[in-house]
Amino acid sequence: MHTLQKIQEASAYIASRITERPHIGVITGTGLGQLTAAMTVDLRLPYEEIPHFPRSTTEGHKGTLAFGRIGKVSAMAMEGRFHLYEGYGAEEVAFPVRVMSRLGARTLIISSAAGGLNPLFQPGDLMMVTDHLNLTSRNPLIGPNLDDFGPRFPDMSGVYDRNLMALAREKALELRIPLKEGVYAGIVGPSLETPAETRLLRILGADAVGMSTVLEVIAAVHCGMKILVIVAITNVNLPDCMKQTSLEEVIATAEKAGKKLAPLLKEIIVTIYNDKA
Repeated sequence: MHTLQKIQEASAYIASRITERPHIGVITGTGLGQLTAAMTVDLRLPYEEIPHFPRSTTEGHKGTLAFGRIGKVSAMAMEGRFHLYEGYGAEEVAFPVRVMSRLGARTLIISSAAGGLNPLFQPGDLMMVTDHLNLTSRNPLIGPNLDDFGPRFPDMSGVYDRNLMALAREKALELRIPLKEGVYAGIVGPSLETPAETRLLRILGADAVGMSTVLEVIAAVHCGMKILVIVAITNVNLPDCMKQTSLEEVIATAEKAGKKLAPLLKEIIVTIYNDKA
């Protein structure tokens, strides 16, 4: 079945279950599911109920789509996402973003857990992504172009929306939440980085590294969505004194960071709405 038909069928099913189309799409990562606590949730749809939707297999990911409101803004949120390391292709990883776009979401806000590469970072920090490196050797736009969504060769010179980033800085300052900024490197995983790989990523200019986000962002750019990404730094990789990292530690630190991230994102989203009202 053609990808466009799958997107149409998934979107039609969701549209039949919801009462209001979303203005904003949100994707939450490992340990960051509490972000939907900021929502007034009207409906949760398990991924397995949605036609052609992948299944989330990663610990710390609920595997549901939540629909409701953040303040007065109609929103849909992925409680868990999909990764290349689960065995999915780039097109499958990006599938939910295209469904969000089809349903009417014009803004995409992403959170994820990431390893820090910048030696000035600390576990628990929040970093706003200002640019990225796609080091996965994959791209969700490979294959026949989906003309209904965007052009064959989307421009990537300004991926992350400047107005949203300015708003994030403003709200972080108001809430007294420290907000770092930097470049995010997307890799395949699931193995973590070696000291040599950590050095290479720093040479390339990355401040944080993770196993998600970049493919979803590329699809969102293709769909013409405005994008904001803030990641939780769960550990810091210093190549000359690398420490072992466990999933339990990653989840615990992400949950701690999520307590700062949730109110920040809520303020950003509510302000977007107020500015348009």
